[in-house]
Amino acid sequence: MNLEEFVKSTLAEDIGRGDLYALVEEAVEAEAYVIAKCDGIMAGQTYVNTLAFIEELEIEWLKNDSESFVDGDILLRVRADSHRVLRTERTLLNMLLHASSIATLTKKYASIVEPYGVKLLDTRKTRPQLRVFEKYATRCGGAVNHRLGLDDSLMIKDTHLKTIKNLKNYIQKARRQIPFTTKIEVEAETFDIAKEAFESGADVVMCDNMTPEQIREIVAYRDANYAHITLEASGNISLKTIESYAKTGVDAISSGALTHQANWIDISMKVQ
Repeated sequence: MNLEEFVKSTLAEDIGRGDLYALVEEAVEAEAYVIAKCDGIMAGQTYVNTLAFIEELEIEWLKNDSESFVDGDILLRVRADSHRVLRTERTLLNMLLHASSIATLTKKYASIVEPYGVKLLDTRKTRPQLRVFEKYATRCGGAVNHRLGLDDSLMIKDTHLKTIKNLKNYIQKARRQIPFTTKIEVEAETFDIAKEAFESGADVVMCDNMTPEQIREIVAYRDANYAHITLEASGNISLKTIESYAKTGVDAISSGALTHQANWIDISMKVQ
């Protein structure tokens, strides 16, 4: 679904058959603000702007996507009649909370690898129906999107390799079938598999679940023989380990933790 459909569906999920509050009193002009109750990175502005368009809310942004905020900062102000402000409160906050929580964690990872010139990549480990939303949030935190779906590139994982008899022949055949601009990535769990991927003509080789020491060996081999091939590290990546992987000389590091390990930060709405 597109962005507007997503926001309408999210709002409908919360409102149900209608806001019972609005049955009791007529609407009055209202102003509210969203305040941070912890430090973080802003994300969700694009989605809240769409909500504002649908529900005719007047939004004044004090923080924008990808900007940092601290405990006590006012992130935005909302003006509309009281019925609109209050019926959209939870939807607005949920979108900001979810996106900003992912962006906040992502920024911690990105800040570690940035000095080494390594790209931080997200993964397809996203919640069902929330892939575009969550990958948008990782971008706000400083990550680069890996493929959005299976059709973005041809990734040959360990499970695929079990079904392929000759990797070089398979890649040659794939080049004749897939779009000219599409990259081919091979997941390697050992030096021998990585070497085979280099020799078979892969564009990207992912060093999966390897130690930094094992990856350094592959980086040295790549640099000496296949400098044009991109190296990616993945598996066992955490805030504690990511720097050791960034130091190996790989071009990129991917981590599913950016989305599935993000804990919600604390922000809330207050009506003036």
